[in-house]
Amino acid sequence: MRVIVVGGGVVGTMHAWQAVERGHEVVQIEREAEARGASLRNFGQIWVSGRAGGEELDTALRARELWERIGAEVPGLGFRANGSLTPVRTARELAVAEAALARPDAAARGYKLLTAAEAREINPALRGAFEAALWCERDAAVEPRTAQLHLREALRTRAAGRYTFLAGREVREVAGLGANLGANLGLAPGTGTAAVRDDHGDVHRADAVVLATGAWLSGLVRELVPDLPVRRVRLQMMQTDPLGEPLTTSVADADSFRYYPAYKSPALDTLNAEQAQAPIAAEHKMQLLMVQRRDGGLTIGDTHEYEHPFAFDTLEDPYEHVAAVAESFLGRPLPRIRHRWAGVYAQCADTTRVVHRQQVADGVWLVTGPGGRGMTCSPAIAETTANELGW
Repeated sequence: MRVIVVGGGVVGTMHAWQAVERGHEVVQIEREAEARGASLRNFGQIWVSGRAGGEELDTALRARELWERIGAEVPGLGFRANGSLTPVRTARELAVAEAALARPDAAARGYKLLTAAEAREINPALRGAFEAALWCERDAAVEPRTAQLHLREALRTRAAGRYTFLAGREVREVAGLGANLGANLGLAPGTGTAAVRDDHGDVHRADAVVLATGAWLSGLVRELVPDLPVRRVRLQMMQTDPLGEPLTTSVADADSFRYYPAYKSPALDTLNAEQAQAPIAAEHKMQLLMVQRRDGGLTIGDTHEYEHPFAFDTLEDPYEHVAAVAESFLGRPLPRIRHRWAGVYAQCADTTRVVHRQQVADGVWLVTGPGGRGMTCSPAIAETTANELGW
């Protein structure tokens, strides 16, 4: 088969990976010179710990297996099975962690409740005050800003001329040729199942087209699916200079219990009712997530903004809050902040769905809306697409 993947982010690149792995020819088209969306503006965490039970957890666990396998083949991904620690400080926070341990899928996630001393044996950089910590052995990390580059280079090397990446081209038109909808592209019937036209005027024929357009939901996507049940979410993050020592695990705070579906329980209801978030954290729907990059710097965040139109600037108060929380766990000042940024990702309006996958024309599928699960789940999302499409 000949497969066209529209979108150079991690979801699109993993679809290209799946197609090449199955012996197909792939053309991947990206409208920017390099992907610049949520795939690069995230923590690079393969985050199993907080996923909802059932399909979402199954997808995350399968993706975790695939990330490790691909990471062994592509060392440049920087895959590391670092796990995560969520330190807790109050009896109410501890009760939520204990409720998580009682889940029937706790063992699959690698949950374990550690004393503060045990947590520091795993991650000695956590010198701040806390009473215990929830450990998730299945969490992992990759390098988000370079992952797609290394995956594409591996595809070029292993695909023996079957992989092409076309940058700086925006797809303007998509047609399913099986229904003879390609006449306006100047294509005769029988030349393939589908085709796309880019803004250079070039037409690309294929047996299958996957639109993995991320948070780009206007233009062509809106024309194809006017009532797409997907919304956009904006968040703020930052990165420091090197810490000067290893942060051996990813780190979250107890506000993450409020955000991730795995922690829903009567104990969480009590936490929400009796232990309020800091006002700035509540206003910006914040949690602490922190992971160390390969250069030693820390990626720290984040906030969540759902109401459109999004602001074009970043706000300082949330950065100050999340920095203070990070410092309280580290027991030391953060290194200098060297980057601050905002990112936008697409999320299914029905947040119980892992991704929105829809056939929009003959031979053409739209795959978008994984929400904050895109980096975690992309290998398994792409595998499911390939299986469902019979690749």
